[in-house]
Amino acid sequence: MSIRELDDPELFDAVQKKNLLRQYDLLANCIELGLPRGIEFFDKYMLWNLNAAAISNIAQFGGRYREEPILVGDHIPPHFKEVPQLMDMCLSLVHEHWRGADQKLSLPAFVLWRMNWIHPFVEGNGRTARAACYYLICMAYGDLLPGSTIVPERIRQRPEPYYKALEAADRAWEEGHYNVSELRTYLEKVVKDQLAEAPV
Repeated sequence: MSIRELDDPELFDAVQKKNLLRQYDLLANCIELGLPRGIEFFDKYMLWNLNAAAISNIAQFGGRYREEPILVGDHIPPHFKEVPQLMDMCLSLVHEHWRGADQKLSLPAFVLWRMNWIHPFVEGNGRTARAACYYLICMAYGDLLPGSTIVPERIRQRPEPYYKALEAADRAWEEGHYNVSELRTYLEKVVKDQLAEAPV
């Protein structure tokens, strides 16, 4: 069962907002469970659950990788048959480099960009990528970060610099380079803003 935006825009928006709150609750729970278990808890099953929560009742096939082509503006994501392997490679890179230098925002920035680039789900890719990014940020800091407005919500509320940073990473990739430095710098600011909002 799902509701279409064209049929009832107000109800669609209300369901989407409730889904987002449920996803944030699930995300906090995942962080609490993941902190004592280590980075291996960050896997495709967690991402599937976060995606399913984000698109419940507004899109079908939530919580599973897409099995059809998809177009995102000017970006043509990889063929759906490549999605499982590309996501495995993305997760593997995080696991392999987790104890490397400067992990606090470099790997979250990579996952945020890479999941948007792969677009592994039929719907809710941005919401799931932002949740995954925040999970990794909290894991790197070793705690569920304080502040009433969390990073994914801050990005959602003001998306222009986020889109600009994603586009910069896309351009670098098209030119044969890996560079998420603009996205990393953007995340530094957003995390700082969240922490500044926390009670002393």
